[in-house]
Amino acid sequence: MIGRSRKRHLIKSITWRIVGTIDTIVISWIVTGSPWVGLQIGGAEVLTKMILYYLHERTWFAINLSKSGVIRVSRVRHLIKTVTWRGVGSLDTMLLAWWITGDPMSGAQIGGAELITKMVLYYLHERVWYKTNYGLKD
Repeated sequence: MIGRSRKRHLIKSITWRIVGTIDTIVISWIVTGSPWVGLQIGGAEVLTKMILYYLHERTWFAINLSKSGVIRVSRVRHLIKTVTWRGVGSLDTMLLAWWITGDPMSGAQIGGAELITKMVLYYLHERVWYKTNYGLKD
């Protein structure tokens, strides 16, 4: 099962990165007023976020929150997972935006806006993936 789950987590990482990058580009463009800066920040995030997201997925796959020994999959788990990912993701975005713009306030504004938009998008992404068995079956 572990080998099959890696395939699922890889594809899940890619689909989330597409959604997340579009969100970052749009928010960065709105905050800075420059589509070019939005593309730079969104582009810089692609590699860092893919690596961080994959590691987050593998960590959560290994975490057992139930007493029965079966990994608990529920809305509460998805909510907790959403919050932990958003912390990692927002810190990455803030640092990258600060570095690219040279302005710590731009980084804070972009990261702050993402706290809301990305939590909603990530929760919905988790729910969609919960409904599919892709990568878990032979």
